[in-house]
Amino acid sequence: MKVEIVLLLAAVSLGHAEHRGRDYVRDKICQEFNSMGKDNFRSLAIILNSKKFSNATFEEISHLVKEVVSLAETCCAKGADPSCYEIGSSALSAKSCDENAPYPDHPGIAACCTQQGLEQKLCLAALHQPPKEFPTYVEPSNDELCEAFKKDPQDFADRFTHEYSSNYGQAPLPVLVGSIKSYLSMVGTCCISPSPTVCFLKERLERKTLSILTTMSNRICSRYTVYGKEKSKFSTLIKFAQKIPSASFEDISPLAEDSHEVFSKCCNSMAEDCMQKELSELTTKICTKLSSKNDKFSDCCKGKNLLENYLCMYSLPPAKSPQLPEIQRPTDEQLCTADESHRSDRFIFETARRQTNIPEVFLSKVYDAAHKLANGCCTSADSVACVSSKRPQLRGEIVKFLAKAKELCGEYNDLTFLEFKQRLKESFSKTMPDATPASLTELVEQRANFASTCCIMNAPPMYCGVKINTEVGHTCDHDSCMLI
Repeated sequence: MKVEIVLLLAAVSLGHAEHRGRDYVRDKICQEFNSMGKDNFRSLAIILNSKKFSNATFEEISHLVKEVVSLAETCCAKGADPSCYEIGSSALSAKSCDENAPYPDHPGIAACCTQQGLEQKLCLAALHQPPKEFPTYVEPSNDELCEAFKKDPQDFADRFTHEYSSNYGQAPLPVLVGSIKSYLSMVGTCCISPSPTVCFLKERLERKTLSILTTMSNRICSRYTVYGKEKSKFSTLIKFAQKIPSASFEDISPLAEDSHEVFSKCCNSMAEDCMQKELSELTTKICTKLSSKNDKFSDCCKGKNLLENYLCMYSLPPAKSPQLPEIQRPTDEQLCTADESHRSDRFIFETARRQTNIPEVFLSKVYDAAHKLANGCCTSADSVACVSSKRPQLRGEIVKFLAKAKELCGEYNDLTFLEFKQRLKESFSKTMPDATPASLTELVEQRANFASTCCIMNAPPMYCGVKINTEVGHTCDHDSCMLI
């Protein structure tokens, strides 16, 4: 992956994300355009803008890319007016503020369009749509792939590039670009092969590791983007705790730290092999430390492909909660010591390994509440008095919240989906004996849909955060309570 791509991340959009002078921007764009060539420049523009605008249609991305490529082609031609790029990019920014512009919808665009000049460009360039938490790309059959490819190879390539980039846009850019090139090469090779079926089978086996790398890095980097540094580390800690509840905090905490280091180092890295190399090394560390603690983890570690082993571990469901001694809660004085964050994480970790049927997306709310209490009290004049006054109320609300979480998700991972729905129907029938069959069916389907999405180990945090708010709501009406 060329370093120039980093610069294009700032420049190939509806404005400039970085400003070092008009000539600098124009010169860099033209340097990249001329060195990469129009076709590669255009493909990269599709990838970058599909990543940035994950919910945009192919037509919207196409309109934008056409403008960007045309601007570069015109202004980078020999003898072009030096002011060409600045004038053209300003016109493009202004055009994006037209409510009838055929470009992707920008959340927050109205505020940007009240600004002028460079400020408007910077504002527009910073806008993006949230990443997709539910990839919608479904690979067509071999026959459908080849039919579309033979009908119009360029249109096929553009549409696939857009669709794949919008679905897996949180994967590191070198991984995403490499995966797209590999896939298009496979289709181009196999669709003209005398034995397409055999060709596709062989090629898919060869690109299996890259496919896993793309899928996994998109998942973990999406979560890292949503959660940020500390909460991402906490999320990993809780997942390990629930998959291997026999492992101690001292066993798992260093691995959560190592995982965070990999994500922070590689999710935005331009190095070709960063994610594969670092994730493989992380897998080795995890297997060395934890395979003796759990038979399922041990089985995952027996494979020869480290990325497949990581996927295996990532996909494991929660284990059964073991019988463990009562949790030692930190004292009010300890909550505001230098080690407060560590103590809070340890407490939630201990809760997680004792209640593995409460998913991490619920426990992340407890994490937020605990840190909110600490942040609010530990800077006050009398931190201990502040904690002492607010903590009992918060503790009661957390107990109620976890009880509700257990009610919503407690049996989901222990039963088949049909058994779970039947149990829901029986429960609702008892609590609402006057409900009509139609309303019971609606309630069962609503709760089952929630559970199938948000009661699983790797539930999407943004989507489920909203759903949990709807299902559970505010646990109380006091300022010191856990508002979720």
